[in-house]
Amino acid sequence: MKPLPATTQMPAPIVRPAENDDDRILNLSLRPKGFNEFVGQGQVVETLRVAIQAGKRRKEPLEHLLLAGPPGLGKTSLAHIVAHEVGAKITATSGPAIGRAGDLIGVLTNLEEGDILFIDEIHRLSKVVEEFLYPAMENSEIDFIIDKGPYAKTIKFHLKRFTLIGATTRAGLLSNPLRSRFGMVYHLDFYQPQELVSILQRSAKLLGIVLEPEAATTVAERSRGTPRIANRLLRRVRDYAQVKGSGALSRPVAEAALAAQGVDALGLDAIDRKVLKTIIDFYGGGPVGIDALAAALNEERDTIVDVVEPYLLSAGFLKRTARGRKATRLAYQHVAGLKGSARAELFAETA
Repeated sequence: MKPLPATTQMPAPIVRPAENDDDRILNLSLRPKGFNEFVGQGQVVETLRVAIQAGKRRKEPLEHLLLAGPPGLGKTSLAHIVAHEVGAKITATSGPAIGRAGDLIGVLTNLEEGDILFIDEIHRLSKVVEEFLYPAMENSEIDFIIDKGPYAKTIKFHLKRFTLIGATTRAGLLSNPLRSRFGMVYHLDFYQPQELVSILQRSAKLLGIVLEPEAATTVAERSRGTPRIANRLLRRVRDYAQVKGSGALSRPVAEAALAAQGVDALGLDAIDRKVLKTIIDFYGGGPVGIDALAAALNEERDTIVDVVEPYLLSAGFLKRTARGRKATRLAYQHVAGLKGSARAELFAETA
């Protein structure tokens, strides 16, 4: 296939770096094992402690649990901690991985009394599979129909009582029947910088590196309120210190390393800044529909909604209106400081 001419070549899509195998292994090693090691989400953690203790006293499995929130806030970690605290085996899968009803039946029939089934991205379950999940959650049984027409037969599978823990980044996409079957529903919020400092100090200790307090604060402030990003940036700062520094993780080294990664003082990276500049320069600050914005950026709609928008909204750079996304005064000021945006600079001068 011949390449497109230079005038018609499509721009490369902007994507965040995918985690490699080493990153996944490190994430597992840095994951807290119990509530005593988990930092942040105080109200959720305390409520789960009470529910687990009450369930142990009644000798009953924990109620079905739904954890919602942006990626990287600890939903998977909390699921494994709950399994550890109740002393149960956990089976982990994801919504897209369960493609057929038979796959779900195979998983459920292998669960023992009190086991935990963790389904990540549960909002991506197909409707057919979701229908089979309802009686399993309520009555610990599944009705499976084989054959068709006059030869159709119903086979009832009796299951042992289990706990379903679902995690989702898009709680609004969950159907009402599924959401109503969860006894506990919690939304995880972004972390405060001081909480992230505690997480970074623990991670640095596990990785065997010396992290100066000022460097930890610098990384925490640029981690978008997300522990996963904080740990990822910590590893990049460590690499920079070993190659281009003296090995010490000081504040100047952290700032240089993060600047090399394209992370600015407010934690925004290249795609965050491009989203803001596109809204301001191409659409006059908005409002602009999410589909039009995705087309202008040559980026997937879900990437903007799931990855980019949550932090920009919480940090006050964007606001949603009935007509679309709109840049705030803070977004104009930040983009004007980056230079290269005449509209934003003019706004800053006249504001």
